[in-house]
Amino acid sequence: MLKIGNTEFGDKPVFLAPMEDVTDPSFRYMCKKFGADLMFSEFISSDGLIRDARKSLQKLELFDYERPVGIQIYGHIPEAMEKAADMVNSVKPDLLDLNYGCPVRKIVARGAGSGMMQNLPLMEEITKRVVNISNIPVTAKTRLGWDESYKNVLEVAKLLQNCGIHALTIHGRTRAQMYKGEADWTLIGEVKNNPDIKIPIIGNGDITSGEIAYHRFEQYGVDAIMIGRAAIGKPWIFKEVKHYLKTKETLPPPGVIERVEFAREHLHKSVEFKEGMRGIYEMRRHFALYFKSIPNFRETRLRLLTAQNVEEIEQVLDFIETEFGGVELVTQNL
Repeated sequence: MLKIGNTEFGDKPVFLAPMEDVTDPSFRYMCKKFGADLMFSEFISSDGLIRDARKSLQKLELFDYERPVGIQIYGHIPEAMEKAADMVNSVKPDLLDLNYGCPVRKIVARGAGSGMMQNLPLMEEITKRVVNISNIPVTAKTRLGWDESYKNVLEVAKLLQNCGIHALTIHGRTRAQMYKGEADWTLIGEVKNNPDIKIPIIGNGDITSGEIAYHRFEQYGVDAIMIGRAAIGKPWIFKEVKHYLKTKETLPPPGVIERVEFAREHLHKSVEFKEGMRGIYEMRRHFALYFKSIPNFRETRLRLLTAQNVEEIEQVLDFIETEFGGVELVTQNL
């Protein structure tokens, strides 16, 4: 039974990872629909928050149906992170997460994200300041280390635990790997099973099915797992994973007609939350993956991804339902 702060998550919970330009309110709505036990906002720049940047402030918007939900912030200036954490207090998420894992160059170049793994004194100062000012439980997310020759995640875990965080998520890749290659869970397991580590450890990386999730829990003893990219265009993965964890049976994937229904619901939530064309533009990555496994779909996909308004998209979705509704999907893993 996992408990972080006052929030209980039950046994073997499955979380949605924070992802920039992905985990917006519409996507979180879909993942919650399929059973995600905890979700996070897109990661938010501390500098953007304290400058009242509109895009950063919009990311603070949460809804009661999402709970439990966390907000993740990043930055490299202690004063800015402290002020941003105080702003997060005002919207009262269930958790405040510190991003020490993002590998993107523009963030790492400033020493933020996974760049912080090369500056542990700064990581310690920021974490202590945030923990001290936060009214809600503080967690963190990091990676195995900087590169293959410098994997310091155990040292990082002990440092963060001593700073007072309530849980740590570890992505099973180094910063140098970005998102390439396979995630290595060996070190995640070593951190979890180290006698000096008392806080919950959440494993992240390459969870693409219920069976894999089950084996990660069994083999490495993590307190929860976190799913990121595998949920894009496939929010029902949470339902599949939780069903397998409970029954050891694999659910059949949704058919074309079900995917059309999900895509339509996601679309309307996206345009509800986003202004103008933005809600449509940001749906395109999801549309491409919702229907990835339909054969002979190239021309229809192009129509779907170039439609300029909701009415055009609805027409394409109707066409998909009519023309491809009975088609057998190419693979049963998408």
